[in-house]
Order: sequence, then structure tokens, then C-alpha cells
Amino acid sequence: MSSNLDFQHIFLEGHSPRTLLLLHGTGGNENDLLPLGLAIDPEAARISPRGKVLENGMPRFFRRLAEGIFDEKDLVRRTHELADFIAEASRAYGFDPRQVVAVGYSNGANIAGALLLLRPDSLAGAALLRPMVPLTPETLPDLTGVPVLVSAGQHDPLVPPQNARRLAALLGDAGASVTLRFENSGHAITDDTVEAARQWLAELTA
Repeated sequence: MSSNLDFQHIFLEGHSPRTLLLLHGTGGNENDLLPLGLAIDPEAARISPRGKVLENGMPRFFRRLAEGIFDEKDLVRRTHELADFIAEASRAYGFDPRQVVAVGYSNGANIAGALLLLRPDSLAGAALLRPMVPLTPETLPDLTGVPVLVSAGQHDPLVPPQNARRLAALLGDAGASVTLRFENSGHAITDDTVEAARQWLAELTA
């Protein structure tokens, strides 16, 4: 861990040009998605920061006012802060900032979506697992050809299916190459989620 970077995090070197940015859900930490990253792309480097916001002691990447209601001002600030961290980490660890693919779950998926919408140059793609629409920018970015996986649960008690569809449409309107996938599941990551993310990444490499 570099002491010059302002997120508590873990970085693990890989054997390919790709780096996975692993973004945990509410109450998680920098260890949570390391096994997922290894499962979906064992050759990639992995960088996993811990969210700085605490909600009842549980780490998150940005504040919310209530369930499903985000503090948009804080979200915007935290998104730029995370994008700056990615750039600094690429210099510190020597990975290619143009080959960073976010893999985010729940709250982590939401800030990854915000990165795409507010700081699109910070990501080469994103796998958004159980995401919501984080915000709607006044002007859509140019995401032409950027690959995005939106993985949603048909029976998710936290994210209605129409919200995932709205996010996929928003990113598609910005030009992203969106794969929208629904599972017969709830909010949790399943084996099917992992396999779908693995296949999606493999297709990017092919």
C-alpha cells in the first residue's frame, strides 16, 4: 500500500495490461471483491479502495439521505475524488490508466456509474452489479463504444428492474456499448453473476 494515496486500498499486480478497479458495497471494505476480481479475470491487476464515508459505521463511497436517495452533491465530489485516486494510483503502481475496468457492487456500482457519467476518461469499461441510476448529468458524456455490463436481479428488493433499465438506457444514450442482464435473483451476487461478468470480460479481451 502506498502512503501517498488518500484511499485505504489494496493493489495486487497482474500479468496483463488490464487493471480491475474493485468497488465494494455498503458495509464492505477493500478485501471484499478481491476474490471476485480473481474469479472473473485472474490475469488482471486489481486495485480495491475502501469507501471513505461511514453510515452507522459501515463504509460507503458517498452519502445518501435515505434508502435509494443519494446526496448528489457529495456523490459528485466523491466521484471526482475517486477518479483522481485512480490517476494517482496508476502513476504510483505503474498500471495503464487507459485499461482500467471498474467492477462495482451495489454502492460501488453506483459510484462506478457516476465515474462513467462525470469522469468518463477514468475508465475503459465497467461491470455494474446491482446498480441504480446514480445521477443524471446536465450534459451526457461521450461514451462511444465504452463497454458496460449492467447486471440486475429481477427480484431485487433494493433496486427495481426499471431502475436498471433506466441506467442502461442513459448509458446507451451516451454511446456506451451496454449489455443489460437480468437474473432470477435478488440483490446479492450469485454464481451466475460471477460467470456473466467473467464471460463479458473475456469477450472484451477476444
